[in-house]
Amino acid sequence: MHQLLLLSLIAAATGVVYAILNIIWVLRQPDGGAELRVPYHAIYLGAQAFIRTQYSTILSFALLIYAVLWLTPKFGLFTAVGFAIGALFSMFSGIIGMSVSVRANVRTTQAARQGVAPAFRVALRAGAVTGFLVGALGLAAVASFYALLSWFNQSAQIDLQPLAGLGFGAALVSIFARLGGGIFTKAADVGADMVGKIEQGIPEDDPRNAAVIADNVGDNVGDCAGMAADVFESYAVTVVATMLVAAQMFPGDLNALLLPLGLGAVALLAGVVAIPLGTLRIGRSALRSVSWSVLLSLLLTAAGFYYLTVSVLGEVGGYSGLAIFYTTLVGLGVAMAFLLSTNYFTSAAFAPVRRIAKASRSGHATNIITGLAVGMESTVIPTLIIICAIVMSYWLAGLYGIAIATCALLAMTPVVITVDAFGPVTDNAGGIAEMSGLKAEVREVTDALDAVGNTTKSLTKAFAIGSAGLAALVLFAAFVVEFGAHAQQLSFDLQEPYTLAGLFIGGLLPFVFSGFALDAVGKAAGEIVAEVRRQFHEHPGIMLGKERPDYSRAVSLLTKSSLKGMLVPGLIPVAVPLAIAFIWQPLGPAGSAAHLMGGTLIGAIVSGFILAISMCTGGAAWDNAKKYIESGAEGGKQSTAYPAAVTGDTVGDPYKDTAGPAINPMRKVLSLMAVLLVPFLV
Repeated sequence: MHQLLLLSLIAAATGVVYAILNIIWVLRQPDGGAELRVPYHAIYLGAQAFIRTQYSTILSFALLIYAVLWLTPKFGLFTAVGFAIGALFSMFSGIIGMSVSVRANVRTTQAARQGVAPAFRVALRAGAVTGFLVGALGLAAVASFYALLSWFNQSAQIDLQPLAGLGFGAALVSIFARLGGGIFTKAADVGADMVGKIEQGIPEDDPRNAAVIADNVGDNVGDCAGMAADVFESYAVTVVATMLVAAQMFPGDLNALLLPLGLGAVALLAGVVAIPLGTLRIGRSALRSVSWSVLLSLLLTAAGFYYLTVSVLGEVGGYSGLAIFYTTLVGLGVAMAFLLSTNYFTSAAFAPVRRIAKASRSGHATNIITGLAVGMESTVIPTLIIICAIVMSYWLAGLYGIAIATCALLAMTPVVITVDAFGPVTDNAGGIAEMSGLKAEVREVTDALDAVGNTTKSLTKAFAIGSAGLAALVLFAAFVVEFGAHAQQLSFDLQEPYTLAGLFIGGLLPFVFSGFALDAVGKAAGEIVAEVRRQFHEHPGIMLGKERPDYSRAVSLLTKSSLKGMLVPGLIPVAVPLAIAFIWQPLGPAGSAAHLMGGTLIGAIVSGFILAISMCTGGAAWDNAKKYIESGAEGGKQSTAYPAAVTGDTVGDPYKDTAGPAINPMRKVLSLMAVLLVPFLV
């Protein structure tokens, strides 16, 4: 067995063991007893019911695709098996991580009674379960499936098309998980804010609000399970796409083929060292401890990349080990640059968020206008970062260098998802403290950790968008080299009408997709607003604290609405490539379908990246402008600016947590469909 393949399997096993140890430790922590159980059980049961219903729907659709892949001669059994592995591993990572997250929230609330440090450790170790399961299972899925293909095919040149099936399985689960969870969580959030904060004047997480349990459920199914599926897919798909590119560019070079697995292994092992060190001592700042863990992981990963590429391999695909190492630094640099850019546009410490807060004094319209402007302006720096990364990586190692830089960026997945999953745990902990009527000191602790969680979630979205942009580019490269594998060279000329037509189709798709996603949130939010209003009207004892709201009805209503809303946008990136391959291909001029498909991919990559940045960053800026006013700025909660800020936040919520993030898997489903359909386009 090749040393890189062996290393990846060992690292994946280590990551799974580390996740299991964290599960055991978290579940052994005290859960606070009867006084915390009522809100905790409501959140737990709601999250379990939603995930069970959502993944049953996804599984039904996946079984149909599995059968089609198996029975289609140009795909066959191995592609179908790869699809099943990608889909199932993605489901497992999200479901297990979310289940632990839900159980950890009440334990974090209980630990907050002892102070910041104990609560921080519970929340971070719960986040590590999701983070390291995503990284370990992603690495294990690709490495073990490649080993299986090698075992069945002993020839020098292995057919790697089934790996594209694995990526497609992960991407399909991701897009539905992102959409379903995003619609649920943001509809609940909007409903809770509009009726609770604005109409009734009650605080966030007030137990009298019927949507408050659904809001807390949404934090887990959207920010935990949804983000896990999203980044799992980016991670697995990028490794697969890089292996497809390497197989065509450097036939027979196993170092070039398996290096993406080696990079993932090194970063995973570095994270296993860095995260425990971050929990040992947090001093006075939880954010500083999280930052220290991420920075330590980054440094250890960079050192491991150097040792692997320069000392162990020496040469990869005809490029020097040092050149390959520099491409990995480009990838890690993209991560840091994206984090800094996002922090500037979303932190209340800087001008953009304060501009939105100041504009709120003039009313709702000026808040919305300024928030839209900030979102659009925030696209400049990330776009320049991606441009620089593409050019520098290409100078160092050609097309393969771009792919390796993307793999290096996504190799940070375990640590990044750890600090992201930390967010919903602390958010839920604060909600449970509020609903249980605990002392103000406990809520102060959970609020401090929740503020850290909000920062890490915003930064993680930037990581997801940046990595998705580069991953989609690598998938486009895989699409082109797959034509080379079929003895047909594919190039794109802007004077060619079918390429131009494809550019417009691809540029349009993210906007249509986002429109459907936002509309689904709007419809679901309208339903939950009506339900909360009904309960307040028909049961006046709720506001007096004499009656308990019907939380389960709100959760059930949102579950149905979100699953219904995810279907149409989720099918768009599947339907368009199928239409090009099976409707345009037989009817259009010879060779035109390939150029139409390629142009579509390019258009979707460019417009989708910029639109996702604008939505996610602008939405986070709206959210933090509201929090900035809540802290006392611009007159505080009693000012005329506050209702306008709440309106901006409710608009920004589906931007940053539904439509914007879901564009990432949408582009990759589109690209993977194109790669899989190459045999039908030749």
